[in-house]
Order: sequence, then C-alpha cells, then structure tokens
Amino acid sequence: MDYVRTPDDRFNRLLDYPFEPHYVDVGGLRMHYVDEGPRDAKPILMLHGEPSWSYLYRHMIPICAAAGHRVIAPDLIGFGKSDKPLKMDDYSYQSHMDWVKALIDQLDLTDITLVCQDWGSLLGLRLAAENEARFRAIVVGNGMLPTGEQKVPRAFQLWKAFAVYSPWFPISRIVNTACFRKLGPDELKAYDAPFPSSNYKAGARAFPRLVPVSPTDPASDANRQAWKVLEQWKKPFLTTFSNGDPIMRGGDKYLQERIPGAKGLPHQTLVGGHFLQEDSPVQFARAINDLLATMGTGEQARGAKRTESVVAEES
Repeated sequence: MDYVRTPDDRFNRLLDYPFEPHYVDVGGLRMHYVDEGPRDAKPILMLHGEPSWSYLYRHMIPICAAAGHRVIAPDLIGFGKSDKPLKMDDYSYQSHMDWVKALIDQLDLTDITLVCQDWGSLLGLRLAAENEARFRAIVVGNGMLPTGEQKVPRAFQLWKAFAVYSPWFPISRIVNTACFRKLGPDELKAYDAPFPSSNYKAGARAFPRLVPVSPTDPASDANRQAWKVLEQWKKPFLTTFSNGDPIMRGGDKYLQERIPGAKGLPHQTLVGGHFLQEDSPVQFARAINDLLATMGTGEQARGAKRTESVVAEES
C-alpha cells in the first residue's frame, strides 16, 4: 500500500496544540496519538471524525487530564499526523476498525471511557460492542452507528457526493462551516496542516462513502451485530449532542431509548454545530468528568461494601 506522511514542520507551533507526539505501527502504517495525564489512570479514548484530527479535542484534553484521567486521542489513518494511503480504495470501514483496534491492543487499554463523534462513533461504538470487556463507559456527541435501514438525510447525500466528486475539498472550510463560531486563521491553518496537497486527502474523501446507507452494505451486518450488544449495554452511556447539527439531530433520543445504560443519566444538549468540540469544549469535557466522578464514587461505595462484608464474615 502506497502512502504519504505529512512533513513534521507542517505541525510546528500550532495554536493550542502543545502535545508531545506518540506513534504506533498498525499494519505497516504509522498512527499518531496524543497521550496526556497520568499513565496509570483509567483512559479516556477520544475518537475524532471527518475531516478532522486530534486537534479537534485540543481544548478538552487538558481539562480531562487535569481531572486525573489519562487521555488518548489518536489521529485516524489518513488524518492528522498519521500516515495517509494514497487511494480511496485503500480505506474501508473494516480497515479503520482494525487500525484503531491495533492501537488499543498495543497500548493494552482497559477500563476505557469512549468519547466519540461523527466517524469516531461509527468506529468507537462498534469497537466497544466487539470488545466490551475493555470499555467501562461511553459518551457520544453527535454520533451514531448506522445499519443501512435508517432514512439517509438529504444533507448527508449532498455531502457524500461533494466529498467524492468535487475537485475542490477545502478541509478547514468544511470544519468551519459545521461550527457555530467562526474559526480563527491559526485554527484554520491547523486543520489544513495534515493536507499539504490533494494527494493527502484520499482518506478524508473516502469516509462519507463508507457510511452504510443500505442493509446490504458490507458493514451493515457487523453493525447490526454490534447493536445486539448495545441493546444489552448496562454500563454508563451518556449523550451530549448539540442543538445545531442538521445530520445528527434527534439521534441522542434514539440512543437513549435503545441503550439501557443511558437510563437515568444527565444527558445534555450543548450549544453548537456538528463539531461541538469547537463550540462547547468546556461543557463537553465537564460532562465527561462529571460522569466519571459519579462512577468513581459508585465504585468506591461498592468497594467499601465488599470490604465491610469481608470484615463481617471474618468476625
């Protein structure tokens, strides 16, 4: 597989992105990830979507790390500082699954809290379902796990056609258009940094056409199997959708109704467009921290009860 690697100097002195780079080899390709916070803490895995990279989580990573969590934010293959295969046909739903799973395995991540949005949800929700023992909680903002039976919004159909056929694919403008706030010039530069030319954009162009839009799609059956697990998922499942995403609107209620672990949690509707990490990063990060703090209190209480029980038995 032929690929390109974005020169390191493209990432020099990016605004609000001081993180040390880390890399793993996944099937002969180099995958980059941010790794902040205590190494012995339970990890938060933040998965980005289309056409962004770990820069999307730059404001959230320090907040979650400061709360004592280990935060891992990879760049999917084809994005950010990760290697970029040159052909759209080099990318498939399953290959992305395999690449992220390889990262999880090599870092031996357990007790994972998944934080996902957009394609991060298509990958993350299935990864959690297929590797349930490794995950302790899920937080979804503007994301879904489609199986092809759902009606496809016209906005997505237009986006898919644009990504595949448009000779012009301006990454930073695409991100900016899907935010409530206007990104500054340095932020736009950062979103364009991974893509020096069109040769680097095959992964970004490929993603929309990989979304299952029919029941016979190659990924649809695997996603249906994942839903069978999610419909029995009793671990915490929090939604933090935004109020201004034309494609994902209403998806939070759908998830809350189908997934048992969502019952009784303080689901939030944040202010923002598709990229709520840009519009409401502090609120998004605090929702994650609050959930984990509550879980920690519950785990401590259960541990105390177990200790009391043991002491009582020994007495």
